[in-house]
Order: sequence, then C-alpha cells, then structure tokens
Amino acid sequence: MKRWRWDSLRYTSLGCSFLLLLGIPLANYFAGWNFIQGWYQSIGIGDLWIVSPLEGLESLLVTRSPYGPLVIGMLLPVLIAAIMGRVFCSWVCPISFLSESCDRLLKLLRIRKQRDLITLPRKALWLCLGGELLMTLILGAPLFVFLSPPGLVGRELMTLFFFRTLHLEALIIISVIALHLISRRFFCRYLCPLGGLLAAIGSHRQLLLQNRDEHCTSCGHCDKKCPLALQPSQGEGASIHCWNCGSCIDSCPHQQLRFIKKPSSLRQ
Repeated sequence: MKRWRWDSLRYTSLGCSFLLLLGIPLANYFAGWNFIQGWYQSIGIGDLWIVSPLEGLESLLVTRSPYGPLVIGMLLPVLIAAIMGRVFCSWVCPISFLSESCDRLLKLLRIRKQRDLITLPRKALWLCLGGELLMTLILGAPLFVFLSPPGLVGRELMTLFFFRTLHLEALIIISVIALHLISRRFFCRYLCPLGGLLAAIGSHRQLLLQNRDEHCTSCGHCDKKCPLALQPSQGEGASIHCWNCGSCIDSCPHQQLRFIKKPSSLRQ
C-alpha cells in the first residue's frame, strides 16, 4: 500500500463514521427509519447490539450481575481491540474526526499550531481509567456513559435534531478540542478511560507497527508525525500506547515503517 494512503484512508474512515452519527438521528427523525439507533457507546443495528467495552464494564460493576445481551454486545469491540489494538480511537472515534478536521482547517488557513505546550506522564492514562472505574463503584453510577466525549458527540447530535438544542455537556467536547489545539490529542493521550481500556485489551494485539531499521537514518519524521507523541523510530509503534493510525508510515522518507502481524516468537 502506498505510504501516503494511510492518513487519507483513516480520515475517510473517520468521516464516514461521523456521517453515520449524523445520519442516524436524521433517519430516525425525518424518515422514521429505526434500523440503526444510538451512537458509538451503544449502537443497535437491527437485532445486533454493540456496546462500548467501558460502558459494559461500568454497567456490570454497578449492577454486580452479568447480563447476557450486554456481555454479547461487548464481544465484537473487545475482539477487534484484542487483535488490532486501539483502532476505534484512530479510525472511528468522533473526537478524532473533529481533532483532525481542526488540524486540516488550520493547515488550510496556514495557521501554525503550537505543539505540546502541556504534557503529562503516560501513566496518567491508566490513572484516569482506574480512577473512573473506582468512582463508578463508589457512586454506583456509570460515569463514562454520561460524560464520555466520544459518546457526547453522538448524544448532542441526537439532541440537536430532536429538540433543537444542546446540553451544557457540549462544553466538554469544546474543551477537549481546545486542549488538542494546545497539546496534540491531549485528552486521547492522557485522559480517555475508554482509550486506556482498549489499549489494555490490545496489549498483546496481533497488528503491530514495525521499524525495519535497515536504512533508518533516525531523521525523526515519524516521531514528529505521531499524534500520540510516541517514537516509532525507537520501536514504540509496538508499544501498548500505539493506536495503529499509520501516520508515521506516511511520513517515513525511507519506507522503513510498516504494519506486520505479530511474530509467533513474541506471542508468549
């Protein structure tokens, strides 16, 4: 696959996923077509129910009892994350679409964006995931269901079409995008509990990003391109934090980066 196509393919995927979020309330409201309902936290396609792993886990923690349809609804996203890692975040999530759209608009306007004015330790992602699950247990309420920025995008679009208004929670979405303009993917890198859970599920994923090293000059183009501030030149494309977006592959002038299936010698 040509190097330049990964960013293009991913943005197309993000755009189509966002159009689906727009199309669901439009179809429900104007055409009364209810074959697809909900948004990416919990979406129903006919009789198929797909549930965000974190929403499902929260529900199980709150109810303290397994619910068969809920567990089944979690299986597909869990399987995808186990094989391909955190690809929902880079290829589907509406927050990623809005963030990349902002970047493209700034580039079109020739406005230079400041990079990483605020940084946190990477372990902040795990602290947010653990803290969010702990608060769910303490409060007995699924916090992520109500305050998740990816979920809020779908919910606010639904509210806008059906009630011609937006909730105060829309400010959370605006804040996430504002943080991205200060430090690239700040929320995704440090604060998203869903991203943390998907990364943990994909810690032994089969799809990895490999630096072949044969002609790597350590030019750093791939490191600068990575939206999560990883260093693919140093092998961090195979780390738990990588979300397999492919941006670094596009940026490598020597074509040293590629996606590979995890070697059998590393599957222990």
